Amino acid sequence: MIRRAALSVLAAAALAASTVPAFANCYEIIGCDDSQRFTPAGLRQLGCQQLWEVRNMIYKQNGYCFATPRAIATFGNEGCFITSQSAVRLNAHERFNVKAIQKMEARKGCR
Repeated sequence: MIRRAALSVLAAAALAASTVPAFANCYEIIGCDDSQRFTPAGLRQLGCQQLWEVRNMIYKQNGYCFATPRAIATFGNEGCFITSQSAVRLNAHERFNVKAIQKMEARKGCR
């Protein structure tokens, strides 16, 4: 009985650890991706490649497993645990920032 309880505690701890983002990224021009809202003025200063990298880094730090060769080559999939982008749990700032980046990518005609 004690052994089962210990295993349950370990399993719960492992699950909790796997759902916590590893690190946030802070950028001089736009701020920290998990605690500040990016502004259009800040995002305008970034090129398409930088916007793509910042957007995908938000997913990377929240456990997303990339599927495209470009993203895998750039970010890798080490330590990932979520295979569906829609299943990635983002906080309010991260959700806002992903949408803001996508809007800026569309304005700039990024692919």
